[in-house]
Amino acid sequence: MRTYAPRGQTPILRVPLTHDHLSVIAGITPQGRLLVQMQPQAFTGRTVVGFLRHLLRQISGGVLVLWDGATIHHDRNVQGFLAGGGAARVQLVALPAYAPEVNPTEGIGQYLKHVELGNVICHDQRELRDQLRLAIARLRHKPEVIRGCIQHAGY
Repeated sequence: MRTYAPRGQTPILRVPLTHDHLSVIAGITPQGRLLVQMQPQAFTGRTVVGFLRHLLRQISGGVLVLWDGATIHHDRNVQGFLAGGGAARVQLVALPAYAPEVNPTEGIGQYLKHVELGNVICHDQRELRDQLRLAIARLRHKPEVIRGCIQHAGY
C-alpha cells in the first residue's frame, strides 16, 4: 500500500465523527420501476406507513412487500395500517432473518453504492443526498438493471 506519510510513520486521518445519516427505503416493480423515499433521520413506523401509502398510490392492484426482520416492520403504526384496511392490497412476505441475497432492494443499494456512486466523494450530508438523488434518477432510466436485481434474488 502506498501513502504520502514518511516511511515508517502510519498516517492518521482526523475526521469529525457525527451521527448524521441518510435513511432510504425503496420499492421496485417487475417492470423496472424504482420508488424511493429518503430522509435524514431513521424511519419510524409512521414513516413506513407513509411509504406504504405512497406505494399504493403509485401502483395499481395488489402490492407484494418483501420485508426483512427489522423491528420497525412490526411497529404498532404499521400493524394498525394493515389491520385498518391496508392489508386488502398489501401482501407481506417475511424474508429470512439475515439473507440480503434474497432481497432485491439490497441489489439496488449495492448498485447505487458501487456503480453509480463508486467514485463520488461527499463532504456533507446535503451533498450526499444530492448525489444519491442524481444516482437514483440515472438508475430509473435503467429498468433492465432493476429487473436484474429481482432476477438475481431469485424472483
